Amino acid sequence: MRRVLFLLIFSLLLSGCSNNDIHETPLFSDRVYLSFENFEVRDYFIPETIYVIGLGDSLTQGVGDEYKREGYYGRVTLAMNDWKGVKKINSSNLAKRGRRSDQLLEQLDDPEIQKKIKKADVIYLTIGGNDIMKVVKKNLFKLESEQFYSELGKFENRLDQVFKTIRALNGDTAIFVVGLYNPFSIITDEKNEFETIIDDWNEAIEIQVVMDGKACFTPVNDLFVGNENLVYHTDFFHPNAKGYESMANRLIEKIDACGLADLTDGKLEMQR
Repeated sequence: MRRVLFLLIFSLLLSGCSNNDIHETPLFSDRVYLSFENFEVRDYFIPETIYVIGLGDSLTQGVGDEYKREGYYGRVTLAMNDWKGVKKINSSNLAKRGRRSDQLLEQLDDPEIQKKIKKADVIYLTIGGNDIMKVVKKNLFKLESEQFYSELGKFENRLDQVFKTIRALNGDTAIFVVGLYNPFSIITDEKNEFETIIDDWNEAIEIQVVMDGKACFTPVNDLFVGNENLVYHTDFFHPNAKGYESMANRLIEKIDACGLADLTDGKLEMQR
């Protein structure tokens, strides 16, 4: 009886092993292999010391900043400590109050300045405001728009030379240029001829930046229309701390939009 019961159970087990439960192992030649895309490790994966310099006039120097934090330049370089790829920031602000484009060219001839530019990963620059003020002071009692456009042509040539000089020293550094604003808007909020002049000078600067290919232009004129937001220093010409804070925030936004990783060849990236 037990023998019959065993044979019955064994038969049921065999019948349960249908063909659907048997899987054949495919030949090696028939197997499908996963394909992995190329994996690129960006340079910012390994943080390092980043060399930053400031060039140009009083806006990069930070004149008017009652907190003595070097204006927009000091605020942006501080924010850079949180960027990917940054182990330490080595900052050198070489900007000076009153500097014009011709004086900037003279500064770029200094061997010590050239050494710093050769090492720079990032350059921040403001220039042109004092070129305009030179025209204002020279023709104070007989200002005509033609005088500004005559000077603009000369300024464009000098700015082109500034970029060529920097690129001859360092073809990889990312250059971030902050535009001009109209300080006389504090007197009147009406659209005037001087506002058009500022727009045209800004356009000339932006064209030069675009032609460079590894630079980024940040417009700030709209931040200083009138003084409703109390962004001017007591000299009613330079920004105060609040004004520089607005400039720094705008600059960081623009750097992000321009593509920091692309401009620095993968060396830097913003935190998301």
